[in-house]
Amino acid sequence: MTQSDFSALVERGVVLLDGATGSQLRAKGMPVGVSTELWAYEHPEVIVALQRAYVDAGSDIIYAPTFSANRVGLGLHSLEHRLAELNAGLVKLSKQAAGGRALVAGDFTTTGKPLEPIGPMSYQALLDIYREQIEVVVAAGADLLGAETMLTVDECACFVEAARSVCDLPVMCTLTIEADGHLLFGGNVVEAVETLQALGVSAVGLNCSVGPDQLAAVVASMKAVAAVPVIAKPNAGMPVMDEQGQAHYSMTPARFAGSMKRLVDAGARIIGGCCGTGPEYIAALKGML
Repeated sequence: MTQSDFSALVERGVVLLDGATGSQLRAKGMPVGVSTELWAYEHPEVIVALQRAYVDAGSDIIYAPTFSANRVGLGLHSLEHRLAELNAGLVKLSKQAAGGRALVAGDFTTTGKPLEPIGPMSYQALLDIYREQIEVVVAAGADLLGAETMLTVDECACFVEAARSVCDLPVMCTLTIEADGHLLFGGNVVEAVETLQALGVSAVGLNCSVGPDQLAAVVASMKAVAAVPVIAKPNAGMPVMDEQGQAHYSMTPARFAGSMKRLVDAGARIIGGCCGTGPEYIAALKGML
């Protein structure tokens, strides 16, 4: 996919992403504490059915379940030696699920190790980590790239540099933020938009974070400075944990879609759902649009 193709897609109207992966797989039997990427790879019928349900619900773009399949994330489960196998296999499963009816974005996230001087990760080391994963995902046929649930602008900048060293595919970046628009490690989302669009991202915004009912002002502030499309992919409200450690989200599909309408009115052009959302939420968004 070229940048021109991506721009043409957005110009046709609001672009619909998918919903959650991890919380949906948990509901379908994935145990706590395992590698989500390995479990999805070893249960292809489950991940393909979930992603196909998102496409049926109206998703224009689905994320391949490669979220933490970098050498650090896989290393937590002693799986770093299977990085190429897992990333390539998961992209191919997503392409199968999409069936040519939706685009497939390679999915990437933070390593959880903050960059120096806040944490132990050097910029060069992170650049190499992202580049390694991006190379496999691109070779496997991803249509575009998406970094999400990022914690700092510097992490995003490093990801963009790694992506640009590998390919010319469109790059989307979303950060997780507080309800007031501040990032978890300093700075705010307006500064993030200004910095990342200057680095050449195709779209920028937020994901995870809080529910859409708390984000209209934040999206409006991003739109005020954005020269690229603004992304909003929030949770289905704030989670409540039960005695078994399961998270439960309060927003129904209808209420979620109603709140997302306000984000579209505030300027979001690419929307979807994060934790707690499933195909029925995407169908509700499609109906709202």
